[in-house]
Amino acid sequence: MAHRRIGQVLVDMGFITDEQQELLVDEQQQHPGQLLGKVALDMGIINDDQLAQALAEQMSLPTVSAGDLTINKDVLAMVTAPMAQMYRILPIEFDGETLTVAMCDPQNLHVQDELRTFLGYNIRAVVATEPAMILALERYYGESTESVESIVSALEEDEELAAAAASINTAGAINLDDVTALADSAPVRKLLNMVLLMAIREHASDLHFEPFEDEFRIRIKADGVLYEMVPPPRHLAFAITTRIKVMANLDIAERRLPQDGRIELTVGGHPVDLRVSVLPTMFGESVVMRVLDRSVVSLDLAKVGLSQETLDKFREVITRPNGIVLVTGPTGSGKTTTLYSALNELNSVEDKLITTEEPVEYDMDGIVQVPIDASIGNSFAHVLRSILRQDPDIILVGEIRDLETAEIAVQASLTGHLVFSTLHTNDAPSTITRLKDMGVPTFLITATVEAILAQRLVRKVCPQCREEYTPAREIFDDLQLTSDDIRGKRFYRGTGCELCNNTGYKGRVGLFELMIMNNAMRDKIMANAQADELRQLACQNGMISLRESGITACFAGVTTPEEVVRETMLEA
Repeated sequence: MAHRRIGQVLVDMGFITDEQQELLVDEQQQHPGQLLGKVALDMGIINDDQLAQALAEQMSLPTVSAGDLTINKDVLAMVTAPMAQMYRILPIEFDGETLTVAMCDPQNLHVQDELRTFLGYNIRAVVATEPAMILALERYYGESTESVESIVSALEEDEELAAAAASINTAGAINLDDVTALADSAPVRKLLNMVLLMAIREHASDLHFEPFEDEFRIRIKADGVLYEMVPPPRHLAFAITTRIKVMANLDIAERRLPQDGRIELTVGGHPVDLRVSVLPTMFGESVVMRVLDRSVVSLDLAKVGLSQETLDKFREVITRPNGIVLVTGPTGSGKTTTLYSALNELNSVEDKLITTEEPVEYDMDGIVQVPIDASIGNSFAHVLRSILRQDPDIILVGEIRDLETAEIAVQASLTGHLVFSTLHTNDAPSTITRLKDMGVPTFLITATVEAILAQRLVRKVCPQCREEYTPAREIFDDLQLTSDDIRGKRFYRGTGCELCNNTGYKGRVGLFELMIMNNAMRDKIMANAQADELRQLACQNGMISLRESGITACFAGVTTPEEVVRETMLEA
């Protein structure tokens, strides 16, 4: 159903004049993405009560005075504090099927959809003013000590839930109605919601739900390291995995085969994509969620972490008319982010850009993106052949996994295309060896490869608990640093605090080495030089190695020597 624009509603209700509406529209155009009502508030043309009334009129919803409400504790308990704060909502009434929630942004229909997904109830919205909502959230949730630990503790004491789980887990044939009822029970939903929102808030990259014989583990991967949470009762493993499968629209009756799905959310006003992988194990189904939070990633090449010197060289390479540019590193080292940042910089009306990935991680305007689906024969090589018939200028191949894909990428670059792709190698020079091992002829490697960027991610020292310290001598030996190298240098580490979950690290930064092909490098490759020889020549040509990049980050106090050793040990 089409709604009247909020500006027209404000005019119809007599809160602003037609002239003021035109003024607001002009002002809004100066601030793209800003809502008209917010612009009117900021300019002092209307007040909060008038905006709430107009929004309620626009959406055909009732208004409520959030500050005057007395809310039942059981209703409040249906929404966790993190969820209430993140979505700016207040549960005020529940009739057994429908939960009534107050919100100050009823235009955001995604919120109602996601609350329905998270909570499993019908949602009825009412409108409140933002100042009243902030005060009400502080009043009802400000002193909330609810945590994963407290929810798990309550689950362990819930005898009725334990009995229901036992009846399902011991039954030979499973009654799907009983399973669904258990998965939809309030305590199970509450725990899962808390874990999901915590993971998103902590900018976690993955969530692991792992069943073992005597326990059910939940682990969160943040900054490349797994942290274990308080494990829920073992008998609820089936209910929790089933709840995840319901949210991801997977088959809850199928427990013998792997399944893949996704959960799309808009948390805190920005889209979050959860890629769900379910794998049958000896003791139940193991579930891993990959968290793709697009608001966390800035697809700006200048912000990827490259030094100015390396950035200038890389920018020169990616503007060449044809050739292959490879980014290498282990899984989770930020290769896709770097490549997308490069594509974002090259994205213009004059060029046709096509990507093929498994899966498509970032949705970008102006770029044709093709998902890979091996189950129906849509492999990288198959899609790449079709892409070449689409008249592209720049192509991104998610990963070169086999000779067939490599050969098509080579042919594409020889016929005037710029090709970006990734490989799993330890450093830039060894990428040449990897391509040869795949079966790519040496003369084609030298004719097409323009540059190879190797990268790693190291954890950054937490800014809140940062302190100066002296690393052990063995660490400097591992980094091949002499006493002269470290004289006058200061090193920092985190002692551990609430901000960094007592790890001493918060966030990650990239280490890079860029090997650019020139005639001398091509001659060496044609002479079948080993990776060590290529590395030596590249460094003579000005390449800064991963190890050197890490040492520079240490000297700048960004990371610790221990982190650099952990991530770059293989090239010592």
